[in-house]
Amino acid sequence: MLNKGLRDEEKIRIDNVLKTLRTLVYVPYPLNNLEKENIENQLKEIGLNLETLSNQTNQELITLLMRLHFDWEHLEQFGDILIEFSKEENYNFTDKALAIYQFIQLESKVFSFGINTKIASAKAKK
Repeated sequence: MLNKGLRDEEKIRIDNVLKTLRTLVYVPYPLNNLEKENIENQLKEIGLNLETLSNQTNQELITLLMRLHFDWEHLEQFGDILIEFSKEENYNFTDKALAIYQFIQLESKVFSFGINTKIASAKAKK
């Protein structure tokens, strides 16, 4: 378990990666090669790239994110990024986002209407 100082540093690092990913994913589509490269570079910060993200099972992805000390908020943001990225690109990460949302709802022990809505929306997109 991380001590408080390291935990805070890790939270800030993850926040920064997710903020950057969010801004890269929400650009007008289609993404050009430079934007895709920037997304790849941000994913590398959390030990992923588009290919490994595509090839990992939902459980492997969740395990990796938990090992990287993602909290519930980080997991939700990452799921949102996956949904947004799936809209226009040749990647379909909707199943992965759905698995993340369901994991949050089940494991956080707190019912969230927001997460529940995202689960329903992700199921509708399948």
